[in-house]
Amino acid sequence: MTLTNGTKDDFKYTGVDNLEIMLEAKRYNIFLADLVVAHHSGTGAVLDFGAGIGTFSEMVRDRGLNVTCLEIDSYQSDILRGKGLDVARDSANLSSESFDYIFSLNVFEHIKDHKAAMAECARMLRPGGVVFTYVPAFQVLFGDMDRKVEHYRRYTRASLADLARSADLELLQTSYVDVAGFFASLVYNATSRGSGDINTGSIKFYDRFIFPVSRIVDRATQNFIGKNAWSLARKPVPWRL
Repeated sequence: MTLTNGTKDDFKYTGVDNLEIMLEAKRYNIFLADLVVAHHSGTGAVLDFGAGIGTFSEMVRDRGLNVTCLEIDSYQSDILRGKGLDVARDSANLSSESFDYIFSLNVFEHIKDHKAAMAECARMLRPGGVVFTYVPAFQVLFGDMDRKVEHYRRYTRASLADLARSADLELLQTSYVDVAGFFASLVYNATSRGSGDINTGSIKFYDRFIFPVSRIVDRATQNFIGKNAWSLARKPVPWRL
């Protein structure tokens, strides 16, 4: 199994414009980078599983993590190399038990056989290593943007837990984040008129004024509701006599 999801070498991601607009979500991006770094321990090798244009690979590299990028899209892979990042186009080229930490931000929803993809993450993790997975939450929010960027699904804490366990990983933690984003997404879906595009001005406004408040409210709602969900799971260490 590779990250490629059964696609051919000419795979093209349909949401690059949205990724570029999301660069304007400064506070949100810092929050995600903080979340990634907070769940990393040690000094071992790190894999960004589905690195996109490298927004978070760069940020965590600048914080001292030794990052390799896995990205199957050729255009985005070129961008990553231009940023001086190490890039693999196919997980089959990455050795088993070669990473202590894998993080994946908004990737698994794009992969049809997401259980096989998580099993691939487990293969690449050293025993005791952890995988941090961040995804869109709640199928009720599935809308035009999900269709534009070819999402297969959105998740709940329970389905993320099932995904980790399907790869024989030990679930450590799950959480929802961005409760205000849940309701903003409902409004977006009601008004997007089928385009799936996002507006730079709206992203900047939400990032500056709404997201900081949402993070405060998340403390009370993180077990119940949010625009996104994340999980942390560990590869068991085999018992030795």
